[in-house]
Amino acid sequence: MDIHISAPLKEEEIKKLHAGDMVYISGTVYTARDAAHKRMEEALDSNKELPFDVRNNMIYYLGPSPARPSCVIGSAGPTTSSRMDKYTPRLLSMGLKGMIGKGKRSAEVKKAVVENKAVYFAAIGGAGALLSKAIVSSEVIAYEDLGTEAVRKLEVRDLPAIVVIDPEGNDLYETAVDAYKK
Repeated sequence: MDIHISAPLKEEEIKKLHAGDMVYISGTVYTARDAAHKRMEEALDSNKELPFDVRNNMIYYLGPSPARPSCVIGSAGPTTSSRMDKYTPRLLSMGLKGMIGKGKRSAEVKKAVVENKAVYFAAIGGAGALLSKAIVSSEVIAYEDLGTEAVRKLEVRDLPAIVVIDPEGNDLYETAVDAYKK
């Protein structure tokens, strides 16, 4: 069943999501990759503000390619999420409710997803040109010197993703393997 959700995320929407659900996300999503996560961690360690309020928001692990003329953004495929695992539990404890990326997450991230009633989505790797069509606006809001890894505020309409880790801790990468073995 296809599910349409809005970002920022609402607790009642998150509770209804299950590993394996196909979702279409509309609303505001922020981007951040490795270098931006490192800077955000340094800001928190120095008691400084983050470039955006993480509460109820989502981070798309994305470093887009440059936009072609008349395009909002270039290719917008996900990056490997595990590279952000060391930063993620802290952000989840601060109220981050969703992440979009690709690949497996650590046990610590899964635990933090459950404890904070959050959700991890996967976008289809290798489909960046297609995913970019769901992005209606893109604005660099922090760390512009990082180029493609700058933090961006995106407005998305029906960005397709799959629930990988739901708020109960069900992990599609594990349940799908078990189902396949049967």
